[in-house]
Amino acid sequence: MRPFAVFLLAAWLAAVPPAAHAQKVVLGMSGWTGFSPLSLADKADIFKKNGVDVELRMIPPVPRSAALASGALNAAATTVDQHIVWMSAGIPSVQVALIDKSNGGDGLAVRSGINSIKDLKGKTVNVDGPGTVQHFMLSYILQKNGLTIQDVIRATMAAQPAAQAFVTGQGDAAVTYEPYLSTVRANPDAGRILVTSKDYPVVIDTLVFRTDFIKQHPQVVKKVVDSFFEAQDMIRRNLQHTYQTHSDPHVREAASQSLATMGVGMEAPPMT
Repeated sequence: MRPFAVFLLAAWLAAVPPAAHAQKVVLGMSGWTGFSPLSLADKADIFKKNGVDVELRMIPPVPRSAALASGALNAAATTVDQHIVWMSAGIPSVQVALIDKSNGGDGLAVRSGINSIKDLKGKTVNVDGPGTVQHFMLSYILQKNGLTIQDVIRATMAAQPAAQAFVTGQGDAAVTYEPYLSTVRANPDAGRILVTSKDYPVVIDTLVFRTDFIKQHPQVVKKVVDSFFEAQDMIRRNLQHTYQTHSDPHVREAASQSLATMGVGMEAPPMT
């Protein structure tokens, strides 16, 4: 997806001269597996090597949008549906790169007695609030099965506590994402995963920058995007090395599956 990022930035880069001094980037994100190249770019000093100073902040979706609106954040990793909400709320921002498409990394966990989406009617679902990808995904799934969000009882909690609460017996269902979805897989007595973003492919992650920051520091934005793709490529190469050299067939199989989806249940944009 390098061409995608370059295309979005080209107008700014052509029209605005680069800033004289490098500007620090404050970027908000969550612990979603798909955002791991950003964390790797920070921990492996890829940002530093490419001449950009990036501070990563773990912030939940709603406070993340408020921080971007106020200017406390220059950038954020988010989903396309959330960014549409941000834009409609008047937050001046632009998507500069596609991060990934969820391919099973987001899901709905249910108790053993729930066999279909229609069985959720009147049940309690652990799910984050409006304006989050979990709420959007649940609403979409329900709508596709003849229900609405009003047909379920929502216990509002973020992705990690939603999964943790579910495995300890709270709620009839939970909407969460990796790495927290694996908490349910690791506790089959608590329930099972009924559907995922493989069944309902509506979760797409993107990197967003404030419009004013792009205008003022276009070269800095480009360095962040380049660093992201460099870290992503590093993850791919390491998985390939593990698959080719590890003696344990189970480890090789896990690496093979990860290579197929570029991480647990996510499909990364192809490198070019």
